[in-house]
Amino acid sequence: MERKSWSIAGVMLTGLSVVMFSCLSPASAETYVAGTAGVNFADRINSIAGTGSQAGVPGPFADFDLQSSITYGGKIGYFPGHSWYGIEGEVLHTTPHIKQLDTDPGVHMRVTTVGANFIARYPGRTLQPYVGAGVGAAIARIGDTPTVQSDTDVAVAWNVLAGLRAFVTPQIAVFGEYKYTGATFTFDQAFGDLGGFRGNYRAQHILGGLSYHF
Repeated sequence: MERKSWSIAGVMLTGLSVVMFSCLSPASAETYVAGTAGVNFADRINSIAGTGSQAGVPGPFADFDLQSSITYGGKIGYFPGHSWYGIEGEVLHTTPHIKQLDTDPGVHMRVTTVGANFIARYPGRTLQPYVGAGVGAAIARIGDTPTVQSDTDVAVAWNVLAGLRAFVTPQIAVFGEYKYTGATFTFDQAFGDLGGFRGNYRAQHILGGLSYHF
């Protein structure tokens, strides 16, 4: 299932790339590729509700605390005519494991997000502060434990972000970025014949990276 999740992410990023680069005007457009890494300060999975045979079970249910984890990924961006606005496709992967779920001391969880962002920036030659917002798909998978079985969900994801890019050469820049993201995951098979659960995932990312501009 992990390979399947990454295959879905790869296909979606390839599709974003084709759409973005099919619109390029080489003489006037600015494009870039970037690698990024940082820390995911995951909050909680909250607003927990049962699914399947667990649906309608009276709550409220306790939130699921998540572990902070490493985040890494890549970006492809396009700004028409070196303007103040542009679009950006990205993939991020992180592992915000669930600290405790019922009697389990922890449940492994992986989240891969594939999305597209609208970016607004100050188009300076050396420093470029920017903000953005976007939507995409989050592919989440939980692992097997004595009481939980592995399950995968693909959900709509959203994010808002702010950052600062600094050029060290005309083509190479370093950047720092804050990103707040969310999705609602549904793991219908988490408890086997007993059903599953759904909840809202929220996370804060502190990221840094290197970009190459064409």
